[in-house]
This record gives sequence, C-alpha cells and structure tokens, in this order.
Amino acid sequence: MHQHHHAHTGLPWSGKEDTRKASIFRVTIFGGLINTLLVVLKFLAGIFGHSAAMLADAVHSLSDFLTDIIVLLFVRLSDRPADDDHDYGHGKYETLATIIVGLSLLVIGAVLAAGGVEDIVRFCRGEALQAPEQIALWAALASIVLKELTYQITVRVGRSVDSQAVVANAWHHRSDALSSVGTALGIAGAIWLGPRFVVLDPLAAVVVSIFIIGAAVKVCKPALDELLEHSLPEPMIREIEAIVAEDEAVSELHHLRTRRIGGQVAIEMHLRMPGHCSLYEAHRHSMLLEQRLKERFGDRTHVGIHVEPIKHDGEYLAPETDPS
Repeated sequence: MHQHHHAHTGLPWSGKEDTRKASIFRVTIFGGLINTLLVVLKFLAGIFGHSAAMLADAVHSLSDFLTDIIVLLFVRLSDRPADDDHDYGHGKYETLATIIVGLSLLVIGAVLAAGGVEDIVRFCRGEALQAPEQIALWAALASIVLKELTYQITVRVGRSVDSQAVVANAWHHRSDALSSVGTALGIAGAIWLGPRFVVLDPLAAVVVSIFIIGAAVKVCKPALDELLEHSLPEPMIREIEAIVAEDEAVSELHHLRTRRIGGQVAIEMHLRMPGHCSLYEAHRHSMLLEQRLKERFGDRTHVGIHVEPIKHDGEYLAPETDPS
C-alpha cells in the first residue's frame, strides 16, 4: 500500500533550507536592483549618446533583469516541500529556471552577434556608421564595474548554497559585464580613432557575443544533464560507496542509482546483509546509513535502501546456512 510521508516542515533541516532560500532571495534582489539601475542608465546613454551598441547592451541588461525575476519565482517553487503530486519534491523547478536562464543567454548572444555582423556588412558596403558620444562610454565603464561585482557576489552565494539557478544567473551578470567590455572598447575606438574605426564597435560586439554563447552552454549543460537523469559525478559515487563500506554488517552494495533533483541529491541502492540479521537490525543499519548520507549530502537528500540476504552461487543464503 502506497503511503506519503511528506511532513517535512517540522524537521531539523527546515531552518537550514530557510537560510538557503533567504540567501538566494537576498542576492537575486540585489542583482535585480543593479540591473534596474543599469537598464535605465544604458537606455538613456544609448539614446542621448547615439550608440547602437549601448542600446544593445541595454537590451542585454533588461534580459538580465527578467532572469532575476525568473530565478525568484522558480526558486520559491523549488523550495516547496514534497506533496501528494510531487513525491520527490519540487527541485526540478530550479532546474527549469536554469534552462530558461541559459537559453535566454544563448538567444541574446546570437542576437548581438547578428546585429554586429549586420553593422560590419553595412560598413564594408561604404555606409557611414554614426560615432557615439562620451556619455555612452561612461555608461559602459559603470556597467563593467557594477556587473563584475554583482557576478562575484552572486556566484559565491550560488556555490555556497549549491544552486545551479543562482550560479547560472551569476553568469548572466558576468556576460553583461563582458558585453559592456566589448561595448566600451568599440565606443572608445569609435570616439578616439575617427570615422574609419567606427567598425570597432560592432566588431567588439561580435567577439563578446561568442563569449556569451559559451557562457550559455556552460550554464545549460549541468541542467540538461539533470533533466536527462544523469548520474552524480564519479567522485560523489566513490564517496557514497565509502560511506556504505564503513558499515561492517553490509557485505555488498549493488544497483546504486543516483541523480540530482534541483539543489537536492537522490540516492537509491540495494544492500546485502547476513540472512540471520533481524528485521529490526536491518532497519537500524539502514537508518544509520541514511543518516550518514544526509549528513554528507544535505538533510533533504532522498535515500532509498533495499535490503536483501547474502547470495552464494546465485542463491540467497537462508539464515541456517549463512556462515556469517
């Protein structure tokens, strides 16, 4: 008979999870405020500074702002405890948020590249590209400093709370900083080197867009691995095996299955124990093992353990024939 055991809210890890959620919200709201400031600054600088590159940069910052909102919404959903419709919790909402952030990065990189190539083609055909004003350069420099700082703060929080979505959002901040580096170089070249070098602006934008596309791939890969039920990395598998090996009553571990569910880990395994071991003892060993795994991989780790007697020549040993 299937039963649900989902009364998570009163368990010891709830305080830890609340801290995790608070850290994610705090750093994402901080990033959102920086993005709001930069979107306004860049659009004004792009319009009054006659810089197409700065307007493209403003669109990039706007997308960054929108991904902040996505992260806030999806992390709130992913932190909800398991319920009757979600036996394994809601961790995959965070994975979905990571994919959305990564794909938006990919689209932005492609759009920036296409716009830059179009401007280069126009320049090569002899069309005059308007040189930008000084205000656009100052806006680009301000963006570099603010967005790199925001990246450093956000990525530190994302790694400390083990959130792919927050790390993905941090890369969005850095891609904005990289985009502004290209914009600054292009604007500076166009202002100081004269009309023949106005093409530096779109050229730099194309180079930067390649970095943005690279960041998008880096963000999407682990999230796609998770959606496709990729096993945990080999070092983590070795750690699980070592933890199981510490219990002398367990003679063999097999059918080990692992995966990620958002910021959580799921581990399922079959264990062999002596046939004369009582149900009480087998359960006690399983519970101690589950406790050790949760101490190592987090309190919300899903652990499923199936216990069976020792086998010899393909047959399970009955208690009276078990030499151990």
